[in-house]
Amino acid sequence: MPELERIEEPRVTEPGEKERYFIRFTLAQRYLHAVLFTTFLGLAATGLPLRFSESVWARELARVVGGFGAILFFHKFCALALTLAFLIHVKDLATRAFVHHEKGIFWGNTSMVANWKDVKDLFGHLRWFIGMGPRPTFERYAYWEKFDYWAVFWGMVVIGFSGYAMWFAPFFARFLPGWALNAVLVVHSEEGLLAILFIFSIHFVNTHLRPDSFPMDMVIFTGVESEEEFKTKRPQEYQRLARQGKLNARVGQAPASWQIHFARVVGFTAILIGLTLLVLTLSAYFT
Repeated sequence: MPELERIEEPRVTEPGEKERYFIRFTLAQRYLHAVLFTTFLGLAATGLPLRFSESVWARELARVVGGFGAILFFHKFCALALTLAFLIHVKDLATRAFVHHEKGIFWGNTSMVANWKDVKDLFGHLRWFIGMGPRPTFERYAYWEKFDYWAVFWGMVVIGFSGYAMWFAPFFARFLPGWALNAVLVVHSEEGLLAILFIFSIHFVNTHLRPDSFPMDMVIFTGVESEEEFKTKRPQEYQRLARQGKLNARVGQAPASWQIHFARVVGFTAILIGLTLLVLTLSAYFT
């Protein structure tokens, strides 16, 4: 007779029992995210003064750091660091997909590519918001996480290309018409502004300020989440791993107290900087 599939039963934490933690992000993924949000904050903090150079706060910042030339230098440095991180990520994806033939990169439960379930989850969420249906349950990635992910890809292509076209204008002028070089200035400025507004409002709210994560989602800093958090936020993934007998393979160590404190300091600092830049952006844009 064929061997029956072993089903790993989800455990219930007994009173007084030490709670289990599950790995969600690897150390390499957390390092990549650290480079991503650090360089993005740097690009925002240097790009906005260049974009709104007539604002009082922009002129004051330029005076403190040594002029707009110094701001532009730091802007380019952050751009190079972010580009390198992006290329490393793309190389990792290509290696996993085409060298190691890893399943689920481009489609399936663990993929960041949107599918029909994400569409249903989106409309299901909208119905739940107005009390017309149950709250949808999610797999490894929710639809808004996939949207955030692909927004970075879009930004790297559009904002990155336009930025390098301005930086190395003599080279790009060899095969781009003059109007295109003028257009990249507008594209870089407006798309960069859109990215800043999105990250500092929508992304911060979705990730850290929504009720089940408030005041901060620590998993991207510690890499692990409690079993209760896992079951609550992504019950479909939890149940799938239990059915496949892979739940125990994801068990990790509880974060140390220093990790929690460090994550809170870094996270709250990033949120504070982001919200400050958001306020300065809106004030400069409308005045």
